[in-house]
Amino acid sequence: MFSIFKKDPIKNLNKQLSIKLEKAMQAQRKGDIMAYSQLSFEAQEIDKQIVEIETQNAKDEC
Repeated sequence: MFSIFKKDPIKNLNKQLSIKLEKAMQAQRKGDIMAYSQLSFEAQEIDKQIVEIETQNAKDEC
């Protein structure tokens, strides 16, 4: 009934993902490979969460 008031978790995760990727790019440009690899790993984990939620939503719709 009040599903219009629920926040979309995918939207929040996409925002976090873009922030992590931006920070990773900046670290790479500065030559900080350790920070770049850590941020890239974190971005990859966020992407996995997004895919998992999308898969779950697709199953729920069927």
